[in-house]
Amino acid sequence: MDEQNQKEQNHLENDREKEEQQNKPAKNYIQIKPFTLIMVMFITILLTAGLTIFALTFGDKKVVEVVETVKQVDREEFKQLYEAYDELKEKYYIEVDDDTIIHGAINGMFDALGDPYSDYMNKEEAAQFNSDLSSSFEGIGAEIQERNGNIVVVSPIKNSPAEKAGILPEDVILLVDGESIQGMSATEAVLLIRGEKNTPVTLTIQRGESDNLQEITIIRDEIPIETVYGEMGEDKIAHIQLTSFSEKTFADMKALLEQFEKEGMESIILDLRQNPGGYLTSALDIANLFIEKGKPVVQVQGRDEKTEQILAEGGKKYDLPMVVLIDNGSASSSEILAGALSESGKAKLVGLKTFGKGTVQTVSYQPDGSNLKYTTGKWLTPNGNWVNEKGITPDFEVQYPEYAKLTFIDPNSELKEGTMSTTVNNAEKMLEVLGYNVGTVDNEFDESTTTAVEQFQADHNLEQTGTIVGDTTYAIMDALRQKIKDEDPHILKALELLAEETANENE
Repeated sequence: MDEQNQKEQNHLENDREKEEQQNKPAKNYIQIKPFTLIMVMFITILLTAGLTIFALTFGDKKVVEVVETVKQVDREEFKQLYEAYDELKEKYYIEVDDDTIIHGAINGMFDALGDPYSDYMNKEEAAQFNSDLSSSFEGIGAEIQERNGNIVVVSPIKNSPAEKAGILPEDVILLVDGESIQGMSATEAVLLIRGEKNTPVTLTIQRGESDNLQEITIIRDEIPIETVYGEMGEDKIAHIQLTSFSEKTFADMKALLEQFEKEGMESIILDLRQNPGGYLTSALDIANLFIEKGKPVVQVQGRDEKTEQILAEGGKKYDLPMVVLIDNGSASSSEILAGALSESGKAKLVGLKTFGKGTVQTVSYQPDGSNLKYTTGKWLTPNGNWVNEKGITPDFEVQYPEYAKLTFIDPNSELKEGTMSTTVNNAEKMLEVLGYNVGTVDNEFDESTTTAVEQFQADHNLEQTGTIVGDTTYAIMDALRQKIKDEDPHILKALELLAEETANENE
């Protein structure tokens, strides 16, 4: 009987234990959410391996350092981020892709900075960015920037499809092949605009305050990164244009100056118009060719607001009369060089107010192929002026002629008598500037326009059809481009200033 009672008692105790076990709260590890669990497992493995290695190699002190480093993984400021991630992973109506969510979170951090020059680039975007630093790339050849939610042209590259199509600094690109790019970063927009050689892309742009949007179709091409162009005539005035600052720019500039010096160079016109910048070191090296040793070239200011002066170094110096050309497409490193030459007294500035980019960026290359590009400080001119969003004002402001702002005509679009469009108005303005009588400049392609086109075709050995299409369109654009070059008001002003300086020296 006692044995039977003992069995029943044991049975009741077992039942109670099962009941208590069912009513107990779940252990902590059961409550851990998926992402946190993964992190805990990862840290445990890392600690096990890492502590063993460090203990065997470096001793107790290093073990403590590793523990302190790992503790930083579970930082309080990321608690809300982890919780949001876990909730989406668990409850979102479709399965969430981890990479997409994580890259989106990083991108959101950069967007929150409100800085158009800081950007997170995923692997594909980083590859495009890195190709800019190579000897060439395929695209339209234009530097762009995000500004106030819009994609704005900083400047087209010399001799690029963008320049030949009539793209100008400060043009706002609204659509790419009909797709809106408003709100995109510059890196995202580049992925749409670039493409393989010989493929077309249509940009819808807004110029200035005009409500008339323009569609410009551009055939992509290989864009070589040649940055230094120069020529010198019998007047011994060296015309040197820097289109950007690459790794080779300083060496090419130095070689060109040495060549011109042997040929009797007496003065220099340095053209930094539509130069969007590039390597800071390249601009500093070029400044050293002209600025006296020990004089400031630029000042750099970081988060602590302490200012570091970068001074001109020794070496070969060219002490010649100089004029520097700038415009609204001159940005970043070209502004640094222009400011340094101006405030050191080495050169006068001619043209238009510059773009106004007064910050310095660095690029951090990530193991997965992505890039972090962010602002590390701001730069000031030698006299302490911060040009950000203000630009550098030239000593002599000279506007471009109005006909330099006329837009590209699509050679595949046929304009003939009876056509009514704003493109006809644009074409008539071009012909009138080139010296042909089109009658009243309006949107109507009338008999006077036909006669003017026939005369232009006769003067350029083209079939006299009276229609603007194909070779005739190209010929009109080429003639206008040559006129702009021949009558460049900035060059003419520079020549005038150099002549005055030479005359004063001879008195």
